[in-house]
Formats: sequence, C-alpha cells, structure tokens
Amino acid sequence: MNQRDMNKDWLATARTLNQALPYLQRYHGATVVIKLGGHAMGSDEAMARFASDVVLMRQVGVNPVIVHGGGPMINAMLEKLAITSDFVGGKRVTDEATIEVVEMVLSGVINKRIVQAIGGAGGRAGGLSGKDANLITCSQTAPALGLVGTPDQIAPALLRTLAADEIIPVIAPLGQGRNGETFNINGDTAAGAIAGALKADRLLLLTDVDGVKDASGEVVTEITADQIRAMTADGTIAGGMIPKTETALDAIASGVRAVVILDGRVPNACLLELFTEHGAGSIIRSR
Repeated sequence: MNQRDMNKDWLATARTLNQALPYLQRYHGATVVIKLGGHAMGSDEAMARFASDVVLMRQVGVNPVIVHGGGPMINAMLEKLAITSDFVGGKRVTDEATIEVVEMVLSGVINKRIVQAIGGAGGRAGGLSGKDANLITCSQTAPALGLVGTPDQIAPALLRTLAADEIIPVIAPLGQGRNGETFNINGDTAAGAIAGALKADRLLLLTDVDGVKDASGEVVTEITADQIRAMTADGTIAGGMIPKTETALDAIASGVRAVVILDGRVPNACLLELFTEHGAGSIIRSR
C-alpha cells in the first residue's frame, strides 16, 4: 500500500471515530448485558474478535455483562460419555447425570475460555455461574424436564462490585434451588433476568440470524412489544425466534430500556449496534 492509500485509510478511521463520538458519550456508564451464543462462540477467531469488542466497550466506559450458552459443547460431551438425553417440547430433560456434565462444560470449559479470551485482548474478566453469591435462585420449570430452572430471584450485588472494579462478569447460566439443587437455565432466559435486575440500558441477544423478520422475510430494524405480540399471534414470528422475543418482552417489562436481537456472525456486531447510526439487527422497545 502506498502512502496516499494509507492516508485515505487513516482519514476514514478518523471519520469513523468522529461519527462514533455521540454514541460513545451516550453509552458511557451504561450497563449492557450480552448473551453470547451461536457462531460467535464457534471458532477461536470469532471468540477473539468478540473479546476485543468487549474490552473496547469496557475501555470507553460501558459496563458489559456476558451471559453465555453452550448447547453444542454439552451435546458433544454427553455423546462422548454415552449419556442419553431426552427432549420434551424441544427442551432437554436434565437429570442428575446430565446436570453434572452441563455444569462441567458451562462453568469449567466454556466460561474459562471466554475469560481467557478477554484477558488475551487486554481486559479483565471474572468467571462465575448463577450459583455464586446467590446470583440466580430458581424454581423447577416443569417436573417433566427435571433440573431445568426458571429464575425467581436475582441478587446482582456481586455484578455491581465487579463493574466498579472494571472487571467484566462472564456468567454461566446455572442457578440454585432453595433446597440446594443445581438448575440448568436457558441462556437467553438467564440473560434477560440478569438484565432486568440490573435495569440494563441494552440487552444484546447474539444469534445466527439477521434479526426479527416480517412476513416477506425482511429484517425489521425497529419493533415494539405490541408488534412482537401481533407477529407471534399470526405466525410471522415462529420456531426458535419465539423464545428470544419472549425473553425480550420479559426484559423490557422488568425495566430494560431496549433489547436487540442481532447476528453474531457479523464481525464487530456489538460495536455496530452501540456505536453507529444504523445499528445492527432488530431493536425491540416497549413502545
């Protein structure tokens, strides 16, 4: 590359930073909960890119809180250990043998991989699960599902302490019951409950689709809670998008300012959403 081309690149970078300034100011001090899953966890390159984005967010004054999934890794370990999983209504039945594997993979493998990636990008992260410091107290979702939990109570004091020390919390979606049980929690559900307890400015749900689509298949960039309900009722929103939009509605009802469903396959998706005019994916507001 010659000097002229390099100058053009530097000018473009300077313009981008200048255009981002209002958004950097807007989100300074804001809490942003990010549900990490799908393609963003699928390779070392994607993980490193995500970690760099999160470290940059923390560096400019945003308080990111990461909640992660891990279904494919859990499936692989269960298969390796010859533990059979049954499903009811598309949800895994979690018995005592399965919950041990779930906890091992989520807390012991995936969680530490994310923490290490953030450290490698120059940030500081603390790995924990919903069982630490009574973060997530659960009740059983349904007897037929076994040790699958629904969050009843969130105790976010530890998360606020970590944020005050500029440490990024990385949370495995496990919770505890009132009788000492360990519960497996859907990652989106856990992220929504934590975002609600923190009254987060944004909940970002990273997935492997572009966002919420209308009847013609086009991504809806802005959508209200009432529109979500109508699109679900008429079948426009269906399948795996239903639990994500339900999480969004619950989070907004709990005090989250807005929820964004966005494509985690897009490089720098979180930065595009927060710090550019056009954003990314579908933003859901109360009205």
